Amino acid sequence: MTAMQTKTPATLLLLALLSLPATADPAFERCIEQLRVPARSAGVLDATFTQHTRDLRPDLSVIERLNHQPEFRTPIWDYLAGLVDDERIRQGQALLAQHAELLERIQQRHGVDPAIVVAIWGVESNFGQTLGRFSLPQALGTLSCMGRRQTFFRAEFFAALRILQAGHVEPEQLVGSWAGAFGHTQFMPSTFERLAQDFDGDGRADLIGNPADALASTAHFLRRAGWQTGQTWGFEVRLPDGLSTAGEGRRSKRPRHEWVARGLTLVDGSALPADLGQAGLITPAGRSGPAFLLLRNFDALFGYNPAESYALAIGHLADRLRGADPFVTPWPTDDGPLSRAERRELQALLILRGHEIGAIDGMLGARSRAAILQEQTRLGFAASGRGGQQLLQALRRPAQSTAQ
Repeated sequence: MTAMQTKTPATLLLLALLSLPATADPAFERCIEQLRVPARSAGVLDATFTQHTRDLRPDLSVIERLNHQPEFRTPIWDYLAGLVDDERIRQGQALLAQHAELLERIQQRHGVDPAIVVAIWGVESNFGQTLGRFSLPQALGTLSCMGRRQTFFRAEFFAALRILQAGHVEPEQLVGSWAGAFGHTQFMPSTFERLAQDFDGDGRADLIGNPADALASTAHFLRRAGWQTGQTWGFEVRLPDGLSTAGEGRRSKRPRHEWVARGLTLVDGSALPADLGQAGLITPAGRSGPAFLLLRNFDALFGYNPAESYALAIGHLADRLRGADPFVTPWPTDDGPLSRAERRELQALLILRGHEIGAIDGMLGARSRAAILQEQTRLGFAASGRGGQQLLQALRRPAQSTAQ
């Protein structure tokens, strides 16, 4: 009698279950199958649905990212420091010069300033260097069945399947962010369907392999979102002592004469522009931090990614690409933020101290934060898990003394 013949039916069942992929999830598979009918109503053929969901498994890491979006959890000074730094400004200025003729043609068609388009390119994909690693069917399928905003993500899931069905993108190329955005300027699938442009006239709107199409599509998006040609997004202002900012915000726009009457000036003390029009006031770090008057173009940037910190980063990076200075008013923190280069340095110092944090990439993820927490505890700092100038300076000192 063979060894296989000695196994009981219960043992065989257990072995069969253990042989399943670790990520198999019957509830997820049922949810995906239940999406077949609404997908069909949304224009996805049954054959397409089967082909791209047959072996789909949930990716729980996208749920973690959904619940910890940096635009809403990271201090504004850290968020901006990671997106608007000297490294990105130098790269962006070089690309503005390199693609000047292309960007001029895009501006002629859509009326959007080249620096704004390049700023979005830099923030969304580091100028095409980081397009994302998540399979869109897997990420969007997971978000369609788990976590918050399932209705929104189901619509994007169906749009991604229609993109594959139409042959716009090969399945292995349809990768992007955890939330489903893809290409050089990270369009969501439904946005691709509505607004992607074949700017170079080769018969295909290619946002993954063709920066010209991606940049033109981004300008098209902003124009459709209400971009006002020749206007800025906003600017830093100085608040008079005693001015209440309660109830103010991006949506609460007031005419220039009201802001003047309330004592607002530009941050250097000069008068507000005569053609200001309607503007809203935000103080993203509170009354003691920088304050900004926002115009209609800020709303267009907000439409690209609905977070005020994101729109502020795009507007500020565009200004810096044109040669403007950093914000004048300091952020209200005694522990300054780190640029991407400084974050990479911090990670290297953590590794030198024996922490296993993975690649040195300037992204302070879970393992980096855990290592930072340990070092903060060791040094007697407030144990926040946040990487700032105080920790960087403290870790530099032993490294310098060791090298001597």
